[in-house]
Amino acid sequence: MLDLAADPVDLCAALVDVPSVSGSEGHLCDLVEQALRALPHLTVDRDGDALVARTSLGRGRRVLLAGHLDTVPIADNVPSTRDGDRLSGCGTSDMKAGDAVLLHLAATLPEPAVDVTYVLYDNEEVEAARNGLKRLVEHHRDWLDADLAVVMEPTSGQVEAGCQGTLRVDVAVPGKRAHSARSWLGENAIHAAAPLLVQLVRYEAREVDIDGCLYREGLNAVGVTGGVAGNVVPDLCTVTVNFRFAPDRTEEEALAHVREVLAPYDCVLTDSSPGALPGLTAPAAQHFVQAVGVTPQAKYGWTDVARFAALGIPALNYGPGDPGLAHKREEWVDVRRITEATALLRGYLS
Repeated sequence: MLDLAADPVDLCAALVDVPSVSGSEGHLCDLVEQALRALPHLTVDRDGDALVARTSLGRGRRVLLAGHLDTVPIADNVPSTRDGDRLSGCGTSDMKAGDAVLLHLAATLPEPAVDVTYVLYDNEEVEAARNGLKRLVEHHRDWLDADLAVVMEPTSGQVEAGCQGTLRVDVAVPGKRAHSARSWLGENAIHAAAPLLVQLVRYEAREVDIDGCLYREGLNAVGVTGGVAGNVVPDLCTVTVNFRFAPDRTEEEALAHVREVLAPYDCVLTDSSPGALPGLTAPAAQHFVQAVGVTPQAKYGWTDVARFAALGIPALNYGPGDPGLAHKREEWVDVRRITEATALLRGYLS
């Protein structure tokens, strides 16, 4: 059984030591559920491999803390290891350090000054259709009511506002199949993709300032598939392109921009999630920023603050992990950040 009241650094290590690659979070979710249900001050509900635990103290405000249980695929970096202030292992930064802080507070803060909802969910690191928070929104919207949501994604202890939107398209480049010994009888689809790649290399990313937060966009090829056999000129090459767009664009506007940039190629949309504006004018967000005592920055990457923003709930990113270490084989977290985040959130909720 997980000891949620233990030092959150030790709790983080314990969470890392339970593998939970996207789609296989069940065992870790079982352990977390067992530990949360042992706490009499919380009401605990579960949907699939997502958990929602809530206080019901009748306070005037409610704050929601959220974190995902899943990690990217393990890269020979489980179980965790400790070297001084460095705790290494898959998910340490993204985002079991944040989960450990959240769970430790859930166990050790039975009477906060505000009501608190703790949300842990599955399948954040994969396509949007599988996202556990998306499922909670669809099945149990009322479980997520709050005046402010803090998503404990890695931010190195900074407040990162809003998030970029993201979409992916597949661009099919046709050719004509032929024997490679008589290549002049065919048209090589992989070669034909070269102008498309040149367009991407020459793309000038837009920067936009929103509420003092500077967002930089990016349009990149993230996959190329093609080829039939070692002696065949390929008749099809597919280039997968990812667009990270500033939150002042809608998904529709972002897709239109990609199609305009990549014309005359045909772009087939395969995945899309909207961004979220900073939302720093909301009083609850301003109060949190003041409590943390740092200047908010733009969030580079997509996070589930976008889902809360779509529900009309002000949302910010704040967590002890380092986003620059997320998904790396050598992923680690500075344990001092875990201790610092725990103390800061304890003071804020108290």
